[in-house]
Amino acid sequence: MSIATNKFVRLSYELYVGSEDERELMEQTTEDRPLEFIYGMGMMLPEFEKQLFGLSKGDKFDFVLTSEQAYGEREEEAVQELPKHIFHNEQGEFDSSIVFEGNTLPMYTPDGQTVQGSVLEVREDVVVMDFNHPLAGETLHFIGEIIEEHEATTEEIEQFFGTHNHEGGCSSGGCGGCCGCGE
Repeated sequence: MSIATNKFVRLSYELYVGSEDERELMEQTTEDRPLEFIYGMGMMLPEFEKQLFGLSKGDKFDFVLTSEQAYGEREEEAVQELPKHIFHNEQGEFDSSIVFEGNTLPMYTPDGQTVQGSVLEVREDVVVMDFNHPLAGETLHFIGEIIEEHEATTEEIEQFFGTHNHEGGCSSGGCGGCCGCGE
């Protein structure tokens, strides 16, 4: 058997960003928290999946994704100044314990989509937010090993697509943040 559409995949990896000369370890799975996903279901970056196609348990991988193959280039229009009053709490006060430089906040688009934004700066009347993916503009270098791959069971499919509540998934390291949920 090998990795193909509808296969459950469990793998370990290290993710480095930057050029070969200036690589920085950005993310690493652990033995008790590997990356798990179902291949071909839109859970991962398409080019990431393409690099894993045909691999089997025990196979090692080492590949690079350009920013275009991953999260795209940084877009200046994704950096926005938002009125400070939209960050007021129920008492009508600005909550600096939540809205501070470096924090990531869930925000909603006009059509109700949840997006993650990083607070770049808090000014007198506005909050400057960056809605680029944190890895936008970066070259991603993945090094890892396939721990397991098999036909996805009904239970595994339900785990990922039933109620996406992050149990055993995103917040426990199961998606590695790659599902777009921002966890």
